[in-house]
Amino acid sequence: MKKEIIIAAVLGAAVLLGGCSGQKSGVTASAASDTAASTAKETGKETESAANALIVGFDQDFPPMGFVGDNGEYTGFDLELAQEVANRLGRKFVPQPIAWDAKDMELESGNIDCIWNGFTITGREEGYTWTKPYMENSQVFVVGKDSGIKTLADLSGKIVEVQADSSAEKALQADEKLSGTFGTLQTTPDYNTAFMDLEMGAVDAIAMDVIVAGYQIEQRKADFIILDEALAAEEYGVGFKKGNDTLRDQVQEQLDAMAADGTLKKISEKWFGKDVTTVNK
Repeated sequence: MKKEIIIAAVLGAAVLLGGCSGQKSGVTASAASDTAASTAKETGKETESAANALIVGFDQDFPPMGFVGDNGEYTGFDLELAQEVANRLGRKFVPQPIAWDAKDMELESGNIDCIWNGFTITGREEGYTWTKPYMENSQVFVVGKDSGIKTLADLSGKIVEVQADSSAEKALQADEKLSGTFGTLQTTPDYNTAFMDLEMGAVDAIAMDVIVAGYQIEQRKADFIILDEALAAEEYGVGFKKGNDTLRDQVQEQLDAMAADGTLKKISEKWFGKDVTTVNK
């Protein structure tokens, strides 16, 4: 995939996002945490709450999939999909921000019902119960426009940063031939921090999702580029606790229905300017 095509697509998305960043998910950032906490504390109502809510775990620093909008409310492409599914299931939609490297603990403990936030299936197939893929993605490198870095070979001896426990980190750990050439491969809690590090010159490159990379570049108006060579191709899905086939099937049924009636296409066009979804395709 050429960077010109990638950036053209995400630039169109960013224009739309300028008007969408305030899109209400119906739950403010502070209210979501309060809702989740009060739900858990209401003695005798845990079973009822679990049945009537869809608690979606997500990284709140991962635009445009899930993030805090300008109005202080959670928003994003994935969260809008999740809210529509919850509405169709007759459940209360609860977006629950989580530390990405603690997502497995949150899921296993029952604090969240699923992970829905640009969550890569590739390499995690056996760790979760998954929906069918609903979107394709790739891992890429972002560098400074004037850094002199044009190819993967140019990353030799450089400082590369990734989000902890991210797909990019796993891909680099699996590709020791490439990552072994880096001067340093380091992690950060979120990609907002990674971009600040890149802006300050503390790192030379960021490995990350192409969709998020394009959004960040446009929003920051910075002289960053995406290298032509991708690190890995992957697919996004909704991840549930292993064995939770019942809820997975309920969510999948609604995603299939949303694909059939055009709702997925409509939401995708709002955020990306085109239909990027892959359900039933």
